[in-house]
Amino acid sequence: MSTGRPEVRAGVRDWAIAVCVAAVLLVVGLSENRSATDVDPLGYVLLVAGGLALAARRRAPVPVLAATGVCAVGYQAVGFEVPAVAFLFAVYAAVRAGHRVVTVVAAVMTLAALPLAALALPPDMPVGEALARARGVLELAWLVAAGAAGEALRQAERRADEAERTREETARRRADEERLHIARELHDSLTHQISIIKVQAEVAVHLARKRGEPVPEALLAIRDAGREATRELRATLEALRDDGEAPSHGLDQLPELVERARSTGLDATLTIEGRRHDVPAAVGRTAYRVVQESLTNIARHAAAASASVRVDYRPDAIAIRVDDDGKAMPDTAPMPGVGLLGMRERVTALGGRLRAEPRNEGGFTVHAELPFGPAS
Repeated sequence: MSTGRPEVRAGVRDWAIAVCVAAVLLVVGLSENRSATDVDPLGYVLLVAGGLALAARRRAPVPVLAATGVCAVGYQAVGFEVPAVAFLFAVYAAVRAGHRVVTVVAAVMTLAALPLAALALPPDMPVGEALARARGVLELAWLVAAGAAGEALRQAERRADEAERTREETARRRADEERLHIARELHDSLTHQISIIKVQAEVAVHLARKRGEPVPEALLAIRDAGREATRELRATLEALRDDGEAPSHGLDQLPELVERARSTGLDATLTIEGRRHDVPAAVGRTAYRVVQESLTNIARHAAAASASVRVDYRPDAIAIRVDDDGKAMPDTAPMPGVGLLGMRERVTALGGRLRAEPRNEGGFTVHAELPFGPAS
């Protein structure tokens, strides 16, 4: 709809100009002080036809150029001393469309044909007067002016297009610079702190084992989480630097993700159904994030003892389901936190669906369907 309206307005404008030019030519032809002849109706038809042909000058500039030139020569041949205004419009339109060589050839042929057409006037008119009338019908200066106007507007449109492309490239370059700036800021503000947490946890684990003391599961979870956070941050920084082309987590990393959840004391299981096949990278990343966020929420909020992750490979979609036996009850409405909103945005962006709600038997379930077939 947005592209059709400008085309309709342009078509209406072209027809309005064509009708006005035809009316002007007809009025000038009717106002001539000349004796009536049998070929006058043909002259009036050629005047109107030359003007109305301009309605198609935007879609077919070369045929319109030829048609208006023929009409100008035609009504000159039957004795109408009317300026070839329609042909000048056609010259302008053809040059604006880029048909410069064709326009020059057509103009030269028309200039050569007009004096010959003047020789077809009634025999009682002197040849000198006829040639003078032919030269007055289409002055070379007007032709040059029409062509120059068309070429000037064509160059202006080209420069405008080039300026638009330059603006897009500048905006893209600024976005890249901002992406690098964000990457540097993240590196400076987060990497150092996460590295300290990871190192401190590893030192504590090392000292506990050196002393022969049992290592708390929470400490091991902190150490592993610090390592994973470091890898995640590094991958994020690489994605920012490489404009999203860096490899990231996907379905192949789900076993490691479930294993890390199991190391925190959660009885987590992974079940894969269907025939495994390649899926788009964006779908794999989203599936990984859904499982990761679901397991994180279970560890933080659910007070669950077990969790199950099911991945169902379908021909044109992949289904992810994460269930837990936590404290959520069917009559308790879930609070939409930042993690749940982020999951929903990721899934919706791929044309999928996400359902997150308490289960009837207790606990919580997250069910996501991610299409990737031709229909999606």
